[in-house]
Amino acid sequence: MTTATAGFEARNRESLGLRLQHLLHGNPTLGPLAVLILAVGAFSILNPRFFSAPNLSLVLAQVTVIAVLALGQTLVILTAGIDLSVGAVAVFSSILMATFATKAGMPGPLALLLGFVLGTAMGALNGFLVTRIKLPPFIVTLGTLTIFFSLNSVVSKSETVRGSDMPSLMTWTGTTIPIGGFRLTYGSIIMLLLFALFFYALGSTAWGKHVYATGDDIEAARLAGIRTNRVLLSVYTTAGALYAVGAWVLIGRLASASPNVGTDYNLDSITAVVLGGASLFGGRGGVIGTLIGALIVGVFRNGLQLAGVEVVWQGFAIGLLVLIAVSLDQWIRKVKS
Repeated sequence: MTTATAGFEARNRESLGLRLQHLLHGNPTLGPLAVLILAVGAFSILNPRFFSAPNLSLVLAQVTVIAVLALGQTLVILTAGIDLSVGAVAVFSSILMATFATKAGMPGPLALLLGFVLGTAMGALNGFLVTRIKLPPFIVTLGTLTIFFSLNSVVSKSETVRGSDMPSLMTWTGTTIPIGGFRLTYGSIIMLLLFALFFYALGSTAWGKHVYATGDDIEAARLAGIRTNRVLLSVYTTAGALYAVGAWVLIGRLASASPNVGTDYNLDSITAVVLGGASLFGGRGGVIGTLIGALIVGVFRNGLQLAGVEVVWQGFAIGLLVLIAVSLDQWIRKVKS
C-alpha cells in the first residue's frame, strides 16, 4: 500500500467519523433506537418467548413507572440539573395517596388530588432551593431524597397498604385492556399520553425553547431576556407533578402502596434519560429518546432474565450501557453545531 493510498483511507475514515458525529448530534434518538432494535432482535433469537405478546406486555408494564419518572428527570437534566429525589417523591406520594384514602377515609378522587398537590409541592421545594437559595441541584435533591424517604417511613410506619383496602380508582391504572394476545394497562396509556404532551411542549412552545436555552447556556439565556429562575422553578415543579402521577401508576402496578420500593428508581430514571441520548450537561435530548431509553432498560433486564443471566450481571450490563452512552455523548458534544 502506497503512502498516498494509506493517507486517503485515513482521511476517508475520519470523514465517516465526522459525518456520524454530525448525524448523531442532529438526531440524538438514532443511536438509542438502533440499540433498542438490535437488543430486541438479539433477545428474540436467544429465546423465542421474548417476542411473544404476553412477554412484551410484561416489558411495557414494567417500564411504565420508570418511563413516567424518567420524563420528569428529562426536564431537569435538560436544564443541566439532576434530581436524586425522584424515587423518594414518587414513593412518598403513593403512601400519602393510600393513607388519605384509607386511614383518613377520603374519597378516591380527593385522595389522588391531594397526593398530586403534595407531590408537586415536593418538586417545587427542590426548585425553590435551587433558584432562591442557589444550592446545587445535586446537593438539594440528595438532601430531599433523605427527607422524603424518612417522612415516608414515619407516615407509613413501614407498613404496606393493600389495594383491596383502597377505592378502586387508586388501583385503576393497573387495569389491563386485552388487544389480541397483548395486554395494555391504563397506566401505560397515561404514560404515552404524557410523553406526547411533553413532546409537543418542548418542541412547539416558548416554554420548551426556554428550557433548552437555559440548559445550553444559562447566562446567555438570561442575557437574552429569559427569566431562567422562573424556568428552573417551573421545571422542578412540573417534575414533581410527574412523579406524583408516577406514584398513581405505581399503586396500580403493585396493587398496593409499599414504603419499601423505589430504591432503584433514581438510578433507573437517570439511566433511561442518558441511554435516550440526553446530555448530562444540559440543552440536548428529548422525551422520545427517554422513552426509548426506558424501553432499552426494560428489554435488557427482561431479555437477560429469560436468558438465565443472574441479577448481578443484569445490573452489570445496564451499568456498562450507561458508561458507553455517556462516553458517546462526550464524543458527540465535540461537534460544533
